Amino acid sequence: MVVDIVGISVFLAVTSTVCLGSGWWCINNLKKARYLLDTPTSKVRSAAQGYVELYGVLQQGVGQLNAPLSAVPCVWWSFRIDEQVRSSKDNTRWQSLEKASSTALLCLNDGTGDCLIDPQGAQVLPMTKKIWYGTERYPQQKHLQPHFLKTLLLGAKRYRYTEQRLHVDEPLYAIGDFVSRGGAQEAFDLLASQGALIREWKRDYVGLLRRFDRDRNGQLDQQEWHNVRQSAKIEAERLQRARSADPVQHYLRKPEENQPFILSSYGEDDIAKRFYWQALLAASLCLASALGAAYIINT
Repeated sequence: MVVDIVGISVFLAVTSTVCLGSGWWCINNLKKARYLLDTPTSKVRSAAQGYVELYGVLQQGVGQLNAPLSAVPCVWWSFRIDEQVRSSKDNTRWQSLEKASSTALLCLNDGTGDCLIDPQGAQVLPMTKKIWYGTERYPQQKHLQPHFLKTLLLGAKRYRYTEQRLHVDEPLYAIGDFVSRGGAQEAFDLLASQGALIREWKRDYVGLLRRFDRDRNGQLDQQEWHNVRQSAKIEAERLQRARSADPVQHYLRKPEENQPFILSSYGEDDIAKRFYWQALLAASLCLASALGAAYIINT
């Protein structure tokens, strides 16, 4: 009996990779589902600083956005353009040409306040997803149907357009890192602010001497340095009062730790079910690849 060592080695390498990858995918999806279900929903006005879950309605954010492929007004978009290419004489496949997503801040309102959301790094699950076809690299707004006749008769290239969007007044579930800035919410270190001001003034030492060198001898004595520190303290306190008077602005962003950052038009339970189904699929794939590897080893 001739044993194909190379073929067996390749098969074992492939099944091991699939087993490890699907196992990681399973654990990752279970982890996401548990984070969603274990994190209580907070209100913007009273949310603690750190990892929180919010639920509200999308408001008009900073500026007006239009989706690049359909030109539909929205507050967030992502798109992908695929080209149909021939992989063999009788087979074709879709090859990705271009994809992008918007980075403008979103605004969520839950009835108690507004929270600006930075979508960069988020897993966005929108309700609106459109797929259509055409024969041009970039679709025109009036051409939303595939030009099959032109494709067949002239051999024109065929493209697939995929666009996802979030719109004003849509519900939004969001989980991520919550930060408040401005007002009394923001911690203020008086000594650190005083030291920063003194270091900044030292960069212009001539100007520092002009302000505090009372005897004009070209250097600052002990009393004059005391005046410098007092002036910096007074200025730091003024900055603190001005900052406390500013309105508090809340932000949601990608967590620094390895925690899910998810924005979705769907509710928490629907998203968790999706993650559980993906985990089940990954577990099945992991088990199948492990059994395949065990079968080859034992034969």
